[in-house]
Amino acid sequence: MLPILIDFGFIRIYTMGVFMALSFFIGAFWLWKTIKLTAFKEEDIFDGLFISMIGGLFFSRLLYVLFNFNKFGFNLLKFILINGYPGLSLFGGLVGGLATFYVFCRYRKINFWEIVDYVATPLFFALAIGKVGSFLSGSDIGTQTHFFLRTYYIGYEGGRHLTALYEAVLFSLGALFSYRMLFKVRRNRSEEGTPFLYFLVYFSGIQIILDNLKENHLYFAGLSFNLIGGIIIFLITTGYLIYIYRNKIRHILQTLQIRKKEHVKK
Repeated sequence: MLPILIDFGFIRIYTMGVFMALSFFIGAFWLWKTIKLTAFKEEDIFDGLFISMIGGLFFSRLLYVLFNFNKFGFNLLKFILINGYPGLSLFGGLVGGLATFYVFCRYRKINFWEIVDYVATPLFFALAIGKVGSFLSGSDIGTQTHFFLRTYYIGYEGGRHLTALYEAVLFSLGALFSYRMLFKVRRNRSEEGTPFLYFLVYFSGIQIILDNLKENHLYFAGLSFNLIGGIIIFLITTGYLIYIYRNKIRHILQTLQIRKKEHVKK
């Protein structure tokens, strides 16, 4: 693994930091590319993007510190010095960033549910690139395995799952699906908010499925916080998707019931 990408002696460039910056710029590019298709003002959206990034980083760090309070205490310097005292929470960053973006949209009188559909694909791409950085830096370690696709980490026994790379591939596939889904919404073939809700369902589903393949966890009441958060988000968003598509689901069920009756008569 390569936690430090370049070491000049007087300054170090960390692999994770480079990939976080790369994920932001590529995500911003995709957001700009899709926003051009709308009537939204680019300056409003990018103001929201930068503010959301700050909010996401703050809450990502805050949640990690709270779950490791015995290591940080009330030391503000440790909270700020991420390079010296590394650690971020993906769930904290996601929830904090989205909550900040929601408040920003309310303040600027922007329709959150209309614009957030355009955020899903950039988020997927940003997460995919960030996970590649996690793998290369050795900050996202998988559990032991004898599977032929495995890697080794200094200080850890045996071969390990390439969990971060699994996530990177899955997030990349999610980006492609959400991009296609966005155009269905634009053609009024899907309900507004579908790509964003799909992102939440897909993201939380990945966290649930791959949780047992991860070595390092944030724990809450003895349980993996990512697993708890994943289950909660998955259930809420799945329930809401069923609610907004309730008429279509009812129509499909009625159609199937009619066909079943016709088949029985024959």
